[in-house]
Amino acid sequence: MSISYRILGSAGSDNALLVQVDSGQAVERLLFDCGEGCLSEVAFADVLGIDHLFFSHLHMDHVGGFDSFFRSTFNRQTKANRIWGPPETIRILQHRFQGYLWNLHEEMAGTWRVSDVHPGEVRTARLELHEAFAVAHDEGTQPYARTLWEGAGCSVDVVTMDHRTPTLAYVIREKARRNVETSRLPALGLKPGPWLKQLKESVSGSEVVVIDGVTHSMDELREKLIVETPGDSIAYLTDFLLDEPAMERLSDALRGCRVMICEGQYRHADMELARKHFHMTTVLTATLAQRAQVGELVLFHLSARYERAVWLEMLREAREIFPKTAYPPHWGLDLSDPPALPHSQH
Repeated sequence: MSISYRILGSAGSDNALLVQVDSGQAVERLLFDCGEGCLSEVAFADVLGIDHLFFSHLHMDHVGGFDSFFRSTFNRQTKANRIWGPPETIRILQHRFQGYLWNLHEEMAGTWRVSDVHPGEVRTARLELHEAFAVAHDEGTQPYARTLWEGAGCSVDVVTMDHRTPTLAYVIREKARRNVETSRLPALGLKPGPWLKQLKESVSGSEVVVIDGVTHSMDELREKLIVETPGDSIAYLTDFLLDEPAMERLSDALRGCRVMICEGQYRHADMELARKHFHMTTVLTATLAQRAQVGELVLFHLSARYERAVWLEMLREAREIFPKTAYPPHWGLDLSDPPALPHSQH
């Protein structure tokens, strides 16, 4: 699997997700949200290596650590500086950029592009450090269906959800892998050679290749020798109302995802509180994982209103619905700990 990830932050505190996709030709690093203190766990060189920052929404527990990111990258010119988020991201981030005194900036060349993601369209603005970020230069609006961004090795899909404000649910999908089934060569009377690399990288068309003096159609060779397998996938879901319509939309968008990383804010006994604040319970989260047929569920973004024993209770009730549920391993929350509290205890 070429997608690796780290959940940043601890249980009951702000969290974020750092994803790395290695396609063999390029490594892409994606950060989802930027809670307070989250980047303290990340080496400076790795912060500089982040290619895109995707915000689910701009509440302070998801953006509180942005200053640490920006302090490292404000004048970064080794790669593009790219931020995505729901409507109002451009306005809010411009204020964040301007929240410092800039008086040595005229010779600096840092350029930032920030996008407001609306259902079906994306509006992008460019902000320049040498202008002290005074102007959000409009770079237009582009339509999209579900795929928001596509890189060398992966794509990012997005679904707009409801947290009494738009919040974005993300799915990172590795591109399908294309491999040559070399065990089929003898039956076709073919020998391995440099043409195999050409075949693997080719696309449909009338192209031909000469092998041992014989001309072959690339289309025919692809059909007989190329095996395409779906890539890895990971979802990042946090802070929204998970009612039945939302459950149906997300079940389709997440279908077959290997890892679903999702908030575990409330235990199911506090369903009314969860609905009031447009959050989920661990039972609802596990039900979504079951319906979407994901490979595993990782709970994060836990409410600090609960103590450790209640967090373990929440894990138990999620596993009753979806057995392959866990907290991040480095949190040290597992079911070898003391038994759960009764539902009536807070």
